[in-house]
Amino acid sequence: MIETWVAFTFLAVIMQSVRTAGQKKISERMSIQATTLVRFLFGLPFAIAYFLILKQRYQSNVIVLDIDFFRPASLAAIAQIFATVCLVKSLTLKNFAVSTALTKSEALLTAVIGSLFFSAALSLIGYLSVVLGVVGVLVAARWKVSLQDLSDNQSIRYGLGAGLGFAFASLFLRESSLSLDLPRLLSAATVLIYMVALQTLICGVWIALTDRLQFTLIARNLPASFFIGFTSVAGSIGWFTAMSLQNAALVKTLGQTEFIVTLLITNFYFGEKISRQEYLGVFLVFLGIVLLIYA
Repeated sequence: MIETWVAFTFLAVIMQSVRTAGQKKISERMSIQATTLVRFLFGLPFAIAYFLILKQRYQSNVIVLDIDFFRPASLAAIAQIFATVCLVKSLTLKNFAVSTALTKSEALLTAVIGSLFFSAALSLIGYLSVVLGVVGVLVAARWKVSLQDLSDNQSIRYGLGAGLGFAFASLFLRESSLSLDLPRLLSAATVLIYMVALQTLICGVWIALTDRLQFTLIARNLPASFFIGFTSVAGSIGWFTAMSLQNAALVKTLGQTEFIVTLLITNFYFGEKISRQEYLGVFLVFLGIVLLIYA
């Protein structure tokens, strides 16, 4: 029988792939900041509904929240906003599959940061998987090893920026969820609704202060916005719950199976071709994932 955290991870993988495809399309009609807001604003009603259903199921009348919940949850929310902005920008610079490949440094960064700052050390094989994963990312991005290229290649910076942001978000949200004395499904839903509400507020205020025209563009794309909001929350439910049940690095490692869905979307929906070099980079990343699982 499949373990619960594995099932929720696969849910997250499928929903995240579909949501990312939707974000790429809608980013052609509005700014990166507005595309980021759409994910949270239109996901909030679904997050609230999911939380209320679980609250009723577990008959939990009072949920006590303290600084041990708010601090990591707030940091996770900010890290996820940063990562989403980098992801959307990355999607405008490379084709769909390769942009996603760049963000997949997330699993490896989660393992490294977790071992350094969250008491989750890696074995020698684990560190080897990190090296393979980084090399794979560089190969997929067609990165030439030079200082000039490092400073000029926006795909590398935004792709790895997204991976780093999502890595910190994963570790902080797990810490926040585990601080609650609640059933794991409900604790994950509590973190989710707080993070999405805070992210909606931050992104909404930012756009209101810098470019109010984006609200009009969002209103003109309501069906696509609701689709992104729903798939975003469905994916977050998968990630949040899985990481409340299992080590974040292991969850993100299994989540690399998103590449299978990504490649299918790339070929059959966007009609984009992947080069041999890019496939080689993807293969090296997957090899690093296999070693990380073994470790």
